[in-house]
Amino acid sequence: METRIEKDTMGEVLVETNKYWGAQTQRSLENFKIGGQRMPLELIIAMAIVKKAAAYANTKLGGLPADKCALIAQVCDEIVDHRLDEHFPLVIWQTGSGTQTNMNVNEVIANRAEEIKRGIFGDGTLYIKPNDDVNKSQSTNDVFPTAMKVAATMVLTQKTLPALRNLADEFGRKSDSFNSIVKIGRTHLMDATPVTLGQEFQSYQSQLLHAIKSVENSLVHLYELPIGGTATGSGLNTPKNYDVEAVKNISEFTQIPFVISLCKSESMAAHDALVCASGALKQTAVSIMKIVNDIRLLASGSRCGIGELSLPENEPGSSIMPGKVNPTQCEALSMVCAQVIGNDVTISIGGMQGHLELNVFMPMMIFNLLQSSNLIADATQSFLDNCVVGIVANKEVIKNNLDNSLMLVTALNPHIGYYNAAAIAQKAHKEGLTLKQSALESGLLTSEEYDLWVDPAKMV
Repeated sequence: METRIEKDTMGEVLVETNKYWGAQTQRSLENFKIGGQRMPLELIIAMAIVKKAAAYANTKLGGLPADKCALIAQVCDEIVDHRLDEHFPLVIWQTGSGTQTNMNVNEVIANRAEEIKRGIFGDGTLYIKPNDDVNKSQSTNDVFPTAMKVAATMVLTQKTLPALRNLADEFGRKSDSFNSIVKIGRTHLMDATPVTLGQEFQSYQSQLLHAIKSVENSLVHLYELPIGGTATGSGLNTPKNYDVEAVKNISEFTQIPFVISLCKSESMAAHDALVCASGALKQTAVSIMKIVNDIRLLASGSRCGIGELSLPENEPGSSIMPGKVNPTQCEALSMVCAQVIGNDVTISIGGMQGHLELNVFMPMMIFNLLQSSNLIADATQSFLDNCVVGIVANKEVIKNNLDNSLMLVTALNPHIGYYNAAAIAQKAHKEGLTLKQSALESGLLTSEEYDLWVDPAKMV
């Protein structure tokens, strides 16, 4: 491997020749060989957006030459377009402020800009300096929290919420198509009074819509950006109106209505916005877990379980039992839900680590939040495409289960009383009779009255 010499305030270090990063990135690579989980590219892209916004703001306010701004912006666009992904190697297990990733981005922009300008880089000559130009009017302490919020908001609005809304819409369509199918309801996993299959799917849609609303509400906190706060929220070393211009640019680049944090120091020392967003994703995971468990219970069997739903047969389900098909999409999505709930605990602990003017668990927090956002999006879309759209009602099984249920006796309560109705149900259960046979043997009602009073379609 060919190397070149890069320098920082601590001296010289060898860097791989064809990599755009510099000395501080290399030191992080050597000092934090932990885990291998790289900083999410969504966060790197968000940082490039912030760097571009800062360059434009600095140029407008007279602090950065226009040609330097143009070069910085060009490289930032390359980062956003995933053309430089390989040049961001750092893991999340590094300094808790994310300083080394901020410098990784600064160094890559500076070296790539030098290559664009002169055709070469790495010879010690830099027209654009990582700290003085790319990081101008910035500190990691305001850039990294800003990038976290930008990254989280972009993933949630562009990927997670659309996937959740698609699934909720399909539940609505299923509810409409299943609305005339009367089936037995179940409470405590035991037979209860009838419902329609449409009502069950309407419940799933409603539960998911509430979760979606929670995620949408959490965005309000993510919109507030602390850019311009620099090291401790004071705005040291920034020109007047820099924060206004930077946030305006970020909003323009992302088409998301970001605003300046009302209290920059709060947005740097604490990350309650991320905790809130994670909490909304946890609620979503809890809701989805209930829904997928219902669906796989209703599809269980297929012959020796409930079997009221038939799920798409996507792949063989067993290496030993021929013909077995399993609810694999339900299982995958439920595992994702468990991971998201676990991530929320991690993020909550991270949110507690705001000591005085800075939280130092930021890389871990954004890693887990972005993982949760992406997992929910990917898994719900997979569940929709490979399961929900293909769900079919097994009407024959539904009818048999409904006819065999003793809980239809509840309809007799207003006519013969609870205790008489209970006696009829208990007799039917003990003697293996149908509910109608037991009711007629009681002498408390006629066959005509039974047919009139015990009508499942009227009980939903």
